[in-house]
Amino acid sequence: MTDPGLQPERTHLAWRRTALTFTVVAILAARHAADHPAALVLIAVAWLAFCGTAYTRGRTTTRPLPHLTPVVTVCSVLALAVAAVLVR
Repeated sequence: MTDPGLQPERTHLAWRRTALTFTVVAILAARHAADHPAALVLIAVAWLAFCGTAYTRGRTTTRPLPHLTPVVTVCSVLALAVAAVLVR
């Protein structure tokens, strides 16, 4: 059963905006961590995981993924935090 209204489109656009923002943050973090390979790997993994989740979540508005989305989001933020500690 699909929602004929605009809610799926709004959800998809919101996830795209969030992924774009996360991409900008990841690029800035990678520029700062250019001399630290471990930090760059963490940033890349966090970016791939978050963008993959955003893409999946934006496309599957009829089948919510209640457990996956918060876990990947928290893990992505923690990976960026660990990368920041490694660079420091």
